[in-house]
Amino acid sequence: MKALVLDAQWDPRPDYAVSEWEKQTGKAITGSSVWRHPKLQVQTVPDPKPGPDDVLLKIKACGVCGSDIHFYEHDKDDYILYPGLTKFPTTTGHEFSGEVVEVGANVRDLKVGDMVTAEEMIWCGYCTPCRNGYPNHCVNLEEIGFTIPGAFAEYLAIGAKYCWKLDAIADRYGSVEKAFEAGSVVEPTSVAYNGMFPRAGGFAPGAFVAVFGAGPIGLAAIALARASGAGIVAAFEVSPNRQAIAKTLGADFVYDPRKVSPSQVLMELSKGEGFDFMVEAAGAPNKTIPEMEKAMAINGKIVQIGRAAERVPMYLETLQVRRGQVFGAQGHSGDAVFPSVIRMMASGRLDMTQMITARYDLAKTVDAIAASGERFHGKITVKP
Repeated sequence: MKALVLDAQWDPRPDYAVSEWEKQTGKAITGSSVWRHPKLQVQTVPDPKPGPDDVLLKIKACGVCGSDIHFYEHDKDDYILYPGLTKFPTTTGHEFSGEVVEVGANVRDLKVGDMVTAEEMIWCGYCTPCRNGYPNHCVNLEEIGFTIPGAFAEYLAIGAKYCWKLDAIADRYGSVEKAFEAGSVVEPTSVAYNGMFPRAGGFAPGAFVAVFGAGPIGLAAIALARASGAGIVAAFEVSPNRQAIAKTLGADFVYDPRKVSPSQVLMELSKGEGFDFMVEAAGAPNKTIPEMEKAMAINGKIVQIGRAAERVPMYLETLQVRRGQVFGAQGHSGDAVFPSVIRMMASGRLDMTQMITARYDLAKTVDAIAASGERFHGKITVKP
C-alpha cells in the first residue's frame, strides 16, 4: 500500500542526556533533541496485518496536525521541531476516520462496514498510570503516527478497544463522506476537550474564556467554549484566515496579538475583573503565559495544551494572590472524552467540519503538510 513515511537520523544533541529507556526502546522522549535530517515521502510499504484484537481500517480521511508540521519543519541544525515522544521511521498521521474492512478473531463490538474514528494514544491498560485512570500517561505508551504506523496511508491496523463508532455523526450529517470528515476532527477536538474539562475542570456557564492560538486545537477550544456556555470567548491569532474561522466557530472577539496587548484587551473586556479560563493552544508560552498572568481573574485557570520544549518563567505571586491555577494537558484518552465529543457533534452543538479548508489526496500529503505550515488554513484533510 501507499503511505507517507518519515525517517530521520538518531543524533542526540551534545547537551541532551539520552536515558537508558531511550537507548533500549529507540524512542526519543524529546524528539526535537534527538532526531535530525528528517525526510518525508510517500512510498510503498507492506500492508498491515491485524491481530486477533485488532481491526483493519480503510482510511477515509486524515487531518494534518501541528505535530506533522513540526516533523516537516526543522531548526538551523536540522533537528525536527516536535518536542514529544517519537520513534522513526514510521508512517505519520493520527487524526483519522475509516471503514472497518476486517476484524480480528477476538473482536466482538465492531463489524465489517462500521464507520469509526480512533484514539492515537495506544495505552496498555496494565501499568500503574493506566490502572489509576491516567491512560494519557501510560508508561508503555505508543502513539499512532509518532512511534508506530499512522493513518497517512491506505490502511491501518489498530486495536478495536481504541475505536469509536461514528453512526450518530453520520445520522446528523446524512452524508457518509461528511461523517468521515467530521470523524477525522474528533481527535484534535478531543485534545482540547481533555485539556479544558477533565484536566482543568472546566468553567461555570457565563465565564470569560480566552484562547491563545487559533490553529485546529485552538479552534476546537473556541467551539467547545461557546457550546459550553462561556459568557465571552476571546481569541488571539496572527493568521487573518484563522481569525475568520475563529469567529465562525464562536469567538466573540478575535485579535492579532502583534497589534494589541492581549492582557490589556482582556482586562478591558472584563471591566477590570480578568478572565476566568485561558487556553494556551499556540505553543508559544514564553509569549502567552505572561499575558495570561496579567489578565487572570480571581480563581482563574490556565491550561497548557500547545507543545513547546522550553522553560517559561512564571511569577508565582500572581497565582497565590489571585488564587490562580495552571494545568498541563496531554492527549485525549479516558474520562469519556471521545464519546462526549462525538455526542456534541451528533447533537449539532459542534460542527468542526467548518475548520476544514482544503483537501488533498494521499500522493500530495507532503504538499498538504507544507501548506499547513503556512498557518493559513484551519485544517487540511488528506483523503486516501
